[in-house]
Amino acid sequence: MKANGGFLVTKIKQLGDRIFDRILAGKDIDAFNGPQGRILYVLWQEDGVPIKTVSEKSGLAITSLTTMLERMEKSGLIRKEQSESDKRKTLLYLTDNAKALRKEYDAVSDEMGKIYYDEFTDDEIKRFEEYLERILSNLEGWSGK
Repeated sequence: MKANGGFLVTKIKQLGDRIFDRILAGKDIDAFNGPQGRILYVLWQEDGVPIKTVSEKSGLAITSLTTMLERMEKSGLIRKEQSESDKRKTLLYLTDNAKALRKEYDAVSDEMGKIYYDEFTDDEIKRFEEYLERILSNLEGWSGK
């Protein structure tokens, strides 16, 4: 059987990113873009984490994060601090400005969810998300066998 899942996931991600940015623009939200929203989302879950953790949880490469984090710091969304326990680590913290954007992000995220799951039953959504969790687990466990 020829599987097209990888192609479909890539296509869904590309279209989802474009739609997310259009929804942001439609709501006049210009404080962050889609990838920056992923960084903020990670920090809303747990503030004061190392850059490596943000990379792992957001799916963004550390090389991509470097420039984004600099822009986010300049625009007053995050602040960086050296870890007290490990001076080699830089920890990322949300500013009050970024904390105040959570409701706006959640509104855009809810709208995306409605688009993604249009005409899905609750049972279909549950099963689909279980499959996505399995795929994510497979990808996270892959070691280049």
